[in-house]
Amino acid sequence: MPVSAAASAREILTRLHDVMAARSPAQAKLNQVVEIIGEALDSEVCSIYLLREGVLELFATRGLAPEAVHVTKLALGEGLVGTIAEQNEILNLDEAASHPDFAYKPETGEDRYHSFAGVPIVRRERSVGVLAVQHADPRRYADIEIEALQTVAMVLSELIANAGLIDQGGPKDRVQSTATVRTAGQKLVDGMAAGYAVFHQPRVTIEHTVAEDTEAERHRVYAAFDKMREQIDRIAREAEFGVGDEHQEVIATYKMFAYDEGWARRINEAIDSGLTAEAAIERVQQRTRQRMRQIDDPLLADRMHDLEDLSNRLLRIVSGQMGTAAQLGLRQDTILIARNLGPAELLEYDRRRLKGVILEEGSLTAHVTIVARAMGVPVLGRVRDVRRTIAEGDLLLLDVTEGSVLVRPTLPMEEAFDAKLVLRQKRKAAYAALRDLAPQTRDGHRITVMVNAGLRDDVAALDVTGADGIGLFRTEFQFLVSATLPQRERQQRLYREVLDAAGDRPVVFRTVDIGGDKALPYLVSDDAEEENPAMGWRALRLALERDGLMKAQARALLEAAAGRTLNVMFPMVSEAWEFDEAKALFEAQRNWIASRGRRLPNEIRYGAMLEVPSLAYQLDLLLPRVQFLSIGTNDLTQFLFAADRANPKLAERYDWLSTSILRFVKLVSDQARAAGVPVAVCGEMGGRPLEAMALIGLGIERLSITPAAVGPIKAMIRSIDRARLGERMTALLAQPPRDFRGALSEWATGEGVELA
Repeated sequence: MPVSAAASAREILTRLHDVMAARSPAQAKLNQVVEIIGEALDSEVCSIYLLREGVLELFATRGLAPEAVHVTKLALGEGLVGTIAEQNEILNLDEAASHPDFAYKPETGEDRYHSFAGVPIVRRERSVGVLAVQHADPRRYADIEIEALQTVAMVLSELIANAGLIDQGGPKDRVQSTATVRTAGQKLVDGMAAGYAVFHQPRVTIEHTVAEDTEAERHRVYAAFDKMREQIDRIAREAEFGVGDEHQEVIATYKMFAYDEGWARRINEAIDSGLTAEAAIERVQQRTRQRMRQIDDPLLADRMHDLEDLSNRLLRIVSGQMGTAAQLGLRQDTILIARNLGPAELLEYDRRRLKGVILEEGSLTAHVTIVARAMGVPVLGRVRDVRRTIAEGDLLLLDVTEGSVLVRPTLPMEEAFDAKLVLRQKRKAAYAALRDLAPQTRDGHRITVMVNAGLRDDVAALDVTGADGIGLFRTEFQFLVSATLPQRERQQRLYREVLDAAGDRPVVFRTVDIGGDKALPYLVSDDAEEENPAMGWRALRLALERDGLMKAQARALLEAAAGRTLNVMFPMVSEAWEFDEAKALFEAQRNWIASRGRRLPNEIRYGAMLEVPSLAYQLDLLLPRVQFLSIGTNDLTQFLFAADRANPKLAERYDWLSTSILRFVKLVSDQARAAGVPVAVCGEMGGRPLEAMALIGLGIERLSITPAAVGPIKAMIRSIDRARLGERMTALLAQPPRDFRGALSEWATGEGVELA
């Protein structure tokens, strides 16, 4: 066996070059290919399956029964081969029959083979076949062998496409209808916009995969890297965002990938194996995509998206196909469509024409989402089959607030959308008029309405909305957008600038809630991968174990708040002693600063997040220790119902207006009020008018919500009579109706409560 993946692939490609150059029929070439690969990898079986008329057909084999060729067929998703093709992923098994998707085809005679490895044959990002090897003895194929198979699969895609052996276009490659379509997605950046569909970039088709001159290909890649890095540096210099520098941190992290020597080295190794520059970049990009599909951690996946974006840019440069929509220029109001975007890609577009973005992928924490929010561009993510439903130039009505896009709308639909947009603008104007009015009920009770924040720029929402302060500043955001652990000085600068911007309004800093589904690449647990990260090594649990991280944050917060009041809150407290340990750590840092004669906060107020239900049964122990309490309804809901809030099948199943949630909140609220401890609700529940009304009826007097929700919540508060609402909530909780939401909505309508 060769000593490296490059050497292994090069040995195979050298032999395949002559096969491809020969004038023999395509079937004869495939027969030779399986012999060459099987011999080079010392595999008793090597088989090629190709996608024909929607099914995978065995086209050539070494080791399986010859009579199975063109007879054995598998549907997409059927058996190991069908699974590889459908999911576009690699399988490497020492015991094939133990895999749940294993399907035995008796005509092949494969029952005496134990090990199995297969890679997809990819053409234009579609799986068009599978290359598989098998061995009688149980063994996993080495990484260098799998990489060699992937390289060969790239060459095969060119051979079989040129020979016309595969389906040239599947149903996902073209728009199926010209009728009006409404498709849903994930709300990433709120807003509404109308415009014409423009795809970010055409696919770069790689026509030649095998290199004639390896050194010439290497020089092409070096030149492309230089040009790409010049582009990124220029974009970073010219980016304008207004106040704050989180977005610059995003661009800095993106630049780090552009200058990553490890990425360049992997492309060079692919060239060493005998691939052209284009094929080498695509080969490494395929590996990145496969890794992305295996990554459960959304933050790490977001960083992989940056690398995907850079790969696309590098591929366009080296191939000379530079025509992205940004380079060609936008000619009219545009809704941009892409699988994903890097932050630099988005910054290249004309902001006067760019009205919205639709992504096939994307997430709330992706770098492109952060930048789009700073630009004020609405973004809808996780929209499936966009190339199947949307054609270039289609009129689109994007409503991220509703989480949907309307494709090729009728005239009445356009008119309804325009009317809704006008109404939205009028409502925004009406809510803006409430900015300087207090959120006070009709019977004179003042409710405190604060905002949640995580960026320095978010503090501007205090002046725009007239909110009472920041009830939850998520300090982890600075950690999530950084390539390395933020130093104490950087943290301190952020916290001081937030306090300066807030002025005399309170800011509640939540200590870092990282780990779980917010893992950091530079802070990895030594433990095995968690099956249930939301309930795992995260938040305060992580911070108490990695106390160096928390000590640095404590010093940064204490020094930033010198001469002011510091409100600090610990997340995911499960037991009272955890709060005691976290507070003791802060107090130790406070004493250390004092011992050096440095200025301290005038007052330190400590609070806890109640997200874990167990803490509700220790309130008699906790409440005497805290100055305030915040109920985090997002995590609390999933813990109470044992329902993952990220699971789409469960997302709508458990209602915040359920008897269980409301009784739980009332239990906590009543005990906190008796102890004289203010309690707030932080989370999405408090930002919805009907749910917020219910919370106020339970005795909650403090809400911390998204800035966009402040206007609607203020309007609702100013239209209710709290005493009458409290009576109604008491009656409903005593005898809960089957449809609690419906009953509460009916009461609100009768009382003239503003819930729009």
